[in-house]
Amino acid sequence: MRLFTCQSCGQLLYFENTKCERCQHVLGYEPQQATLLALEPGEQTPAGKIWTEPSGQWRFCANAEHGVCNWLIPAASADIFCTACRHNHVIPDLADPENRLRWCHLEGAKHRLFYTLLKLRLKLATRAEDPVHGLAFDFLAETPAQPKVLTGHDDGLITIALKEGDHAERERMREQMGELYRTPLGHFRHEIGHHYWDLLVRDSPKLEPFRAMFGDERADYEQALKDHYARVHKPGWQEYFVSLYATSHPWEDFAETWAHYLHILDTLEMAGSFGIGVHPKLTREPGLQADIDFDPHRQQDFATIIDAWLPLAFAVNSLNRSMGQNDLYPFVLSPKVVEKLGFIHELVRP
Repeated sequence: MRLFTCQSCGQLLYFENTKCERCQHVLGYEPQQATLLALEPGEQTPAGKIWTEPSGQWRFCANAEHGVCNWLIPAASADIFCTACRHNHVIPDLADPENRLRWCHLEGAKHRLFYTLLKLRLKLATRAEDPVHGLAFDFLAETPAQPKVLTGHDDGLITIALKEGDHAERERMREQMGELYRTPLGHFRHEIGHHYWDLLVRDSPKLEPFRAMFGDERADYEQALKDHYARVHKPGWQEYFVSLYATSHPWEDFAETWAHYLHILDTLEMAGSFGIGVHPKLTREPGLQADIDFDPHRQQDFATIIDAWLPLAFAVNSLNRSMGQNDLYPFVLSPKVVEKLGFIHELVRP
């Protein structure tokens, strides 16, 4: 993720902004150009209001009316949903204000996920376009008829429990499960990792190298999860895995590593957008020095990425502690984990 500027007045903007507070232009995100456009109102048509700017004419995604999307569609398109929202299969009952608020939080995370997937130029087919491997999302609330909803992935269908959009509930679950980190964006990045394992590894020449690095995915998955939740953990797991959950099964190890790869790319891109460099005054240790002046999404050499990430993570964790907060990135990347991250890097390179 990066900073944006208003095309009209140059004001710095966030990805989620819908109006420039300086010049009052309505803003919309155009995914093909990967930029926020400053819009002028146009005519009202049966398909919706037209907005204009120098590169063309646009309509907002139909989900803009719910306050969950600021993405644009070409005015001439037959689509009513944007590149991100067209993958939604089930959304919650919006007559319930609590559902609407939680869905809004989750959609914000999902749109950040799609920003990254588009920058990596990964395949994004809907169920209609690819009934076998298409990507779809169900946002499900727990009800008396369906008292337990689990976030998960099943052949391209990603289910997100709506309660993950509630900070207090999510923190309760994080504490209950002994997790260091739990966010909606983390869930999306993890579950999409399962999807891309199916697309990029399962039936490809990468399968055997995957098994050599992550383990044999043919191991009993249900039993592996039972063992994990029974606290049957591998001693010294930190030397080989990015998180405790990654120890449960090779599929989960891959999905966790995939999520962390996206964490690293996204945060490095934002650091580069701010022109951040890390040069501690008390040491000249090379491993703690970094100038983040590259686009990690286009970087072929993974060593450049990880050599910038480790000093940045040390710095931002130190800043968080100065505010009495937990570490922003509470993980240790062992040499084996870095090797696994490098596997993901090679997998997604064009």
